[in-house]
Amino acid sequence: MNKPKSTRTKAIAVQPNDDDDLPRGERAYRYIRQALATQKLMPGDRLREVDLAEMIGLSRTPIREALARLESEGLVVHDATLGIMVAELDYNMITELYFMREVLEGTAAKLAAQHASDVEISLLEDMCAQYADSVGNDQQLARSNRQFHELLYNCSHNRYLIKMLKTLHDTLTLLGNTTLTDQKRVKDTIKEHEAVVSAIKKHDPDTAEKALREHIYASQKMRIRRLIVSK
Repeated sequence: MNKPKSTRTKAIAVQPNDDDDLPRGERAYRYIRQALATQKLMPGDRLREVDLAEMIGLSRTPIREALARLESEGLVVHDATLGIMVAELDYNMITELYFMREVLEGTAAKLAAQHASDVEISLLEDMCAQYADSVGNDQQLARSNRQFHELLYNCSHNRYLIKMLKTLHDTLTLLGNTTLTDQKRVKDTIKEHEAVVSAIKKHDPDTAEKALREHIYASQKMRIRRLIVSK
């Protein structure tokens, strides 16, 4: 395992929300998950119970419960020397994740071509346009991309598949920066999204699955290339 980027837990800005009525363990879990999703906590960062308790405003017991839950999900790991820290994904883990993403999202696209309503297909087209309009704004681009894929999952109308995909994408947040900062990749993604939606609109499940798999494959190539170059 690589050395952690920080030996102390980073500060997490805690905003007032509607979670106060939730069990404390659930509140702690959501706070930490949000910090991971927004990259306020990064792979390799150490997670000390006492620091998290102070930042979130809870006792150490619910923090411990939240960390145990996150460890079971693979988002945090326990190192014998350094203690609990945000998980870091190695080459094998990344390729395994993208393999599963290709399989699951391909299935979602196939089911969407069979079950998506006219309204949902129209929304997918709107998402494609929104993504294209976001070029030049990396933050909005990443948000539009995420919304497109989340809508695609819902169009599958399979609650179990949607749940698995959400869990998968929670783990993918550990990869850090999106591949959509590469301008060529951005342009390719526009075409790939449009190809998926076109197949769904034609109610062609096989073509929709193939187009989505090719989209994820291209994303994986960019991710692996970055991983190799960064070493």
